[in-house]
Amino acid sequence: MSKSATRKILHVDLDAFFCAVEEQREPSLAGKAFAVGGKADQRGVICSCSYPARRKGVRSAMPTGQALRLCPELILISTHFGEYSAKSSQVMEIFHQLSGLVEQVSVDEAFIDVTDLPEPVEQIARALQARVKLDTSLPCSIGAASNKLVAKIATDTGKNQSRTDGYPQAILCVPAGTERSFLSPLPVRAMWGVGPKMESILLGMGLRTIGDIANCSVDRLERRFGKSGVDLHQHALGIDNRPVTVSYEAKSISQEVTFARDTTDLLFLRRTLHELAIKVGYRMRCEGLCARVIRLKLRFADFTTHTRQVMLQAPTDQDSVIATEAETLLMKLWQPDRPVRLIGVGGANLVEHVHQLTLWESKTQKERKLLIALDELREKYGKEAVQRADHIRKRHKEE
Repeated sequence: MSKSATRKILHVDLDAFFCAVEEQREPSLAGKAFAVGGKADQRGVICSCSYPARRKGVRSAMPTGQALRLCPELILISTHFGEYSAKSSQVMEIFHQLSGLVEQVSVDEAFIDVTDLPEPVEQIARALQARVKLDTSLPCSIGAASNKLVAKIATDTGKNQSRTDGYPQAILCVPAGTERSFLSPLPVRAMWGVGPKMESILLGMGLRTIGDIANCSVDRLERRFGKSGVDLHQHALGIDNRPVTVSYEAKSISQEVTFARDTTDLLFLRRTLHELAIKVGYRMRCEGLCARVIRLKLRFADFTTHTRQVMLQAPTDQDSVIATEAETLLMKLWQPDRPVRLIGVGGANLVEHVHQLTLWESKTQKERKLLIALDELREKYGKEAVQRADHIRKRHKEE
């Protein structure tokens, strides 16, 4: 590719990805208001929601209780991360077949540099959307532009402008040279990287649209936001020279739970910690990753939040190792007289799992083979199909 060539960048976002996968698992959900997320009696939050649910005001990251008040008929579905990961891998493989320059942003989102392809970018986008639908039955929306920033905003704008009752499956292409005029009328919150706090500040400065930011003096923005103000002005002009970065590494995998009632019960906290460790290990194995760092998050009733982490001698994806290290961290933070509101476990500094062959099978290798077998049972019969005996005994005792 010559340096003078106008770049052709696609931003692909799978529409309501978790919900689309759940509809494949249970077709009767199609057209219904449902959400993937936590239980209302456990202070859960919505991970993803169907478009009929969104029309009732339900949104991702919304507390489940609030979602049910807005939409009493909302159907709650438990997460199936293994299936989401498998579907994501299928989609990303399609992207890699199209171009060698793929930057995976998340499980359901990626940038693709298709500059070297001879076809018009809209033709490429439509063919890719059709291929994803044909091979995986998943809907997606695509934004196309000369850079990542405008392509991302094009995807979001295309979705927002969609008038369909179902998945938007939008395609919006911004021709090179029209980036500023495309961005100008959009509200400041449409700018990639502008969150609620920055939006409030910009509105307080009298800047309501991205065009207002572009017309604002750089000095004024720099005085208010520092170097970020300079970048903000460049982005408002539609300028973004960042390349599509091929290597993507997940930063962390974590699970947490907010209790329906604050607790000082150490045995209950330890049991919950072990259950979270099992979920974290399961997700790591699904994605072929191991963690070099184990983290613990603890939030007390007064909302004071503490985190601790430990670096491991060797990366792991094993439930027992994650649980043991997390429990050691818990004992460093736990205070008998301070009720706990939330506990979380995670693995960070992730690397791809590499299976090392040895002459004799170690205890660690045997445990991993057992965990993989248990994962397969859970995938086939449900997550509650296999449980630790001590967890079941404790539940029975409590009941």
